[in-house]
Amino acid sequence: MAKVEIYTWQACPFCIRAKELLQRKGINYIEYKIDGNQAAREEMTKRAQGGSTMPQIFINEKGIGGCDDLYALEQSNQLDNLLNLMN
Repeated sequence: MAKVEIYTWQACPFCIRAKELLQRKGINYIEYKIDGNQAAREEMTKRAQGGSTMPQIFINEKGIGGCDDLYALEQSNQLDNLLNLMN
């Protein structure tokens, strides 16, 4: 199973939507709630190679972007492969 990490803000609708997709797929993920934590935000932006929108999602240490990017991977049938859900 892939290692999935997601940086979130509590009230961010895109963060909630991204987590819902991961939960529907039965994916365990590590959530970093960074509300008001500037140091964590800077670390996220550095890991995301400049990406600063919320959420930022990483699969096996690779930044895939945000909520729209996650759903685009799902729509193009690439997400399961990234998450190692394919047999």
